[in-house]
Amino acid sequence: MPRRTGDRPNVLVFFTDQQRWDTTGVHGNPLGLTPNFDRMAAAGTHAYHAFTCQPVCGPARASLQTGRYALDTGVWRNGLALREGERTLAHWFRESGYTTGYIGKWHLADDRADHQAVSEAQRGGYQEWLAANVLEFCSEPYDTVMYDNDGHPVKLPGYRVDAQTDAVIRYIEAHQREPFFLFVSYLEPHHQNRIDDFVPPDGYREPYQNRWIPPDLAALGGSTQQHVAGYCGIVKRLDEALGRVLDALKSLSLDENTIVLYTSDHGCHFKTRNNEYKRSCHDSAIRIPTALVGPGFSGGGQIRDLVSLVDLPPTLLDAAGIEVPASMHGRSMLPLVRREATGWPTEVFLQISEAQVGRAVRTHRWKYSVSAPDCQGWLDPASETYVEEFLYDLAADPYELHNLVGYDAYDEVKAVMRGRLLRRIDAAGESPPRIEPAPTHASGQRHLLPGEAEA
Repeated sequence: MPRRTGDRPNVLVFFTDQQRWDTTGVHGNPLGLTPNFDRMAAAGTHAYHAFTCQPVCGPARASLQTGRYALDTGVWRNGLALREGERTLAHWFRESGYTTGYIGKWHLADDRADHQAVSEAQRGGYQEWLAANVLEFCSEPYDTVMYDNDGHPVKLPGYRVDAQTDAVIRYIEAHQREPFFLFVSYLEPHHQNRIDDFVPPDGYREPYQNRWIPPDLAALGGSTQQHVAGYCGIVKRLDEALGRVLDALKSLSLDENTIVLYTSDHGCHFKTRNNEYKRSCHDSAIRIPTALVGPGFSGGGQIRDLVSLVDLPPTLLDAAGIEVPASMHGRSMLPLVRREATGWPTEVFLQISEAQVGRAVRTHRWKYSVSAPDCQGWLDPASETYVEEFLYDLAADPYELHNLVGYDAYDEVKAVMRGRLLRRIDAAGESPPRIEPAPTHASGQRHLLPGEAEA
């Protein structure tokens, strides 16, 4: 059969789980973990400042499927299902003539640890299915089990990243004659829950033992020394998988007509900010690697504006020529790629659950976060009252080691950031809360000059 020509681009999402932004060479990591991602970012469009909107698996996935903040989707913590009938990327692409497929971890169905098959009604509109709801509960690094369209278990050979990538390449080959939207959701580099370890392929842990680690982890410790080498080995194998996918597209002459998005649901702070790996406002938990290549993005260069996970769904639809739904909270990045004038937001907004009920905003210069003292993160989606918890000056303290929220020298900054947060809470459809100032004491430091809080 002749190759398709002149059609709308294929779209492939390469989605990792719990991957820090600074695992990548383009963000200064010296270990050589991500040559394929680095090449993709250099050839395409690199969202240098990209952030999740909810630093936990299920809520972040709900936002990436819908383009809306997690509380609005109803999936504000893990274990909650995406509402049946909720419109997702699969629906919009499918209605525009695309074949849709999903491979990997879903985490948006009923949370049943004993049975990870997902009913058709809870698959978010995807047509072809090879996935598990919570993949870490039904598989191990060398024992990959996912479920097909009929709900039957399928055991795939090889290390889990490789087994899944084999399935991705098979899908691409089978659908090369038609426009496809394929969402590929890896579990890695997420820890394996049963043993609380980051398990790389055999031989991939040792090269990264006693090597460079990010400064925040070096300062704070946590479980870093126990886990970071395995984590790095997994990231290396993921990047090799990305290279295989890009090679497959090139070998089938699909590379110039396929948009590839690489991103993650959240980062990993290795038990330095709370007693696990995520669910905090810190960059180690919220900043993610993000790059796109293909039609509309090749040669786009580096974007320095602050990009949220909720901006990625409208970006993909826009790039495919599909009208962006007005219901989406995010906006398309394409004007940024084209260097067009745009009123792009100068902060990103975060909803935080499970470990706490929290809200935060981050600008280029400042991080401001509040927490609800009388709420439980697993029971309460929001609060009527929050208390200031964190303030970081990211210009002076990029690794967020010095919390300034208790110093009166920063009262002006806190007032500005409080206003920003309240506006973003309102825009996300939440009821306006009361934010109580943190108790302060004299810091002996100068007040910032007018305008510095806006930097």
